[in-house]
Amino acid sequence: MTTLRTYNGVLDTPVEYLKGVGPVRAELLKSELGLYKAGDLLSDYPTKHVDRSQFHKVGDINEDGQYVQLIGEFVSLNMIGEKRAKRLSGVFRDKSGQIEMVWFKGANYMAKFLKPYVPYVAYGRVSFFRGRPNIPHPELETLENPDRLKANSRIMPSYRSTEKLNTKGLDSKARRRIIQEFLPKIRERDIPEFLPDDVLSKLKLISAYQARIHIHFPKNQDILLQAEKRLKFEELFIHQIRLLYSKASYKAESPGHVFSTIGQHFNHFYKNILPFDLTNAQKRVIKEVRTDVRTGRQMNRLLQGDVGSGKTVVALMTMLMAIDNGFQACLMAPTEILAQQHYQGISDLLKDTELKVGFLSGSVKGKPRKQLLEDLASGHIDILIGTHALLEKPVVFSNLGLSVIDEQHRFGVAQRAKLWAKGKQHPPHVLVMTATPIPRTLAMTLYGDLDVSIIDELPPGRKPVKTSYKSELKRPEVIAFMKEQIKKGRQVYVVYPLIEESEKLDLEDLNNGYEKLLHYFPTPDYQISVVHGRMKQEEKDFEMQRFIDKKTQIMVATTVIEVGVNVPNASVMVIENAERFGLSQLHQLRGRVGRGADQSYCILMTNFKLSADGRERLDTMRRTNDGFEIAEVDLRLRGPGAIEGTQQSGLPGFKIANLAKDGAILTAARRMAQAILDEDPELSNEKHKRLRSHLGRSLKQAKSWSRIS
Repeated sequence: MTTLRTYNGVLDTPVEYLKGVGPVRAELLKSELGLYKAGDLLSDYPTKHVDRSQFHKVGDINEDGQYVQLIGEFVSLNMIGEKRAKRLSGVFRDKSGQIEMVWFKGANYMAKFLKPYVPYVAYGRVSFFRGRPNIPHPELETLENPDRLKANSRIMPSYRSTEKLNTKGLDSKARRRIIQEFLPKIRERDIPEFLPDDVLSKLKLISAYQARIHIHFPKNQDILLQAEKRLKFEELFIHQIRLLYSKASYKAESPGHVFSTIGQHFNHFYKNILPFDLTNAQKRVIKEVRTDVRTGRQMNRLLQGDVGSGKTVVALMTMLMAIDNGFQACLMAPTEILAQQHYQGISDLLKDTELKVGFLSGSVKGKPRKQLLEDLASGHIDILIGTHALLEKPVVFSNLGLSVIDEQHRFGVAQRAKLWAKGKQHPPHVLVMTATPIPRTLAMTLYGDLDVSIIDELPPGRKPVKTSYKSELKRPEVIAFMKEQIKKGRQVYVVYPLIEESEKLDLEDLNNGYEKLLHYFPTPDYQISVVHGRMKQEEKDFEMQRFIDKKTQIMVATTVIEVGVNVPNASVMVIENAERFGLSQLHQLRGRVGRGADQSYCILMTNFKLSADGRERLDTMRRTNDGFEIAEVDLRLRGPGAIEGTQQSGLPGFKIANLAKDGAILTAARRMAQAILDEDPELSNEKHKRLRSHLGRSLKQAKSWSRIS
């Protein structure tokens, strides 16, 4: 985020000294919005702009939701209702007709302010009630000052606000007036340019000063677009240059173990054990890893790949590189059942070798735990697989060279740092895996300081999951299909949504659904497992294990089964109330089936009424199995903060840039930042002097901008 900063200028003026603010309002601006100085107000950009150059007539209003600007007067003003139902109703007329304007909030304040038969300019959104139009909470200006009307007949900014600000007379309109008052006092010297001249000319960007003036009160739509382009670019550019510098510094300053040889364990596995051919994507990633681990610098690589794309095999072959060079490797997973599955799968693949694979979790206790820790410290264990238990102090490696972390967003930074500290001479190489497809723009922003590898193809022979969506009318058809699949020896998941705000309600949904399923699938002919977030971990693991062991045919669950459960025999996924899930989450759930040789199916059960976004989500699921395409649609529909796996990842809070819409600007910003750092890694050239100064000053670290990371 770009922080605007000047010295002893108008932008340093405390907000209480700005015309129209004062001490009381200043405290509200500080507490509600974090705005302390004039410069903060200037950098708090409008949330939208509205065209106030057009005027309408009451008689022409015919569309619900349209924004209109009217000139007229109130012929009556009445307070209606009592207590919470109290509202102010005003009949507003012009020569063509009349319309009701109504205030539910701040009614008493508006009743004191408004006067009948005084000319006003009114602006607001039309709403129809019982077939008649009204305008709730319109913006109003008196027509006593013709100059003000002229000034307002243009593209106008609208600002973020809160209920407290609105009731205290600091709504968007008041903010607009405050900024209008001090904007003419700002000079170009108050906002010095900090982007290099060649960047400005290549991308045809207006100056920092022009952008900040025009973003508030643009003369026309073209100037507004230019201001937005400049401000979005600089915000993304500054973020990217910090990330890229951090990445370069980390690489330069973080020595790593050298895996100089590809030895017998890797070659034997590749030639004699690997049960299938690697895809081209897997081969490409292994080459990228191979390049990393022989440089003498610590590898810090993110491996993205859809469910079933073969990330674990790539991780195992990286572990074998470590072992061939005299090191140990570990793999950490977020849950015991996922760690167990990794342990089982890797142990099976290595069963005919002399390599020793160990497992550690909180459930490993007593003598087995003691023996395992001794074997690990003495170097008799080559690969250790487990949960958070790997981070505990008694867990000491003889010579840890590689750490693999699965579903890394489930672990905090401090937790991961404990694992790095278990390396002896150097921290281990790091390979982070995620099955959550992350859109390119998000990956560039969240993981811009990591090297990113992508496995973007599935192993040959893997059948795409067939997806359909059904309404409640089709329930008998779905039940019959489930019975048919179970008769063939398959297993079925039935998943209910878990929305944090209504966990109790969702549990009722699951319990009601379970009761209905018992009616359709009675014992002893059928057995059903139930798993949800309120169960203890041992209970969840017990139920999941029964399903894995085929003792139950149906698993009724909330989204706790989303990550990592691998049951190749499960071929049907039924998702109830599918419209309540995000796209990426639906895709993750669908990934629980389609893991065996049989054709698999995902059935999305929905309500009769679907929103436009809901229908697009379900159509996207039906159309494609490509997780990255799905993630891009999800980003566009829901925004970056809602994408599964990103909530805890330190997503930057941009003021004006929108990762869902500004991918092209982000790409240009990253390319430009990379080119500048390639040419001038320390920004020591004269042409980069003001950029270096801005980076240091913006974080109050003028001595060395290299500390910005």
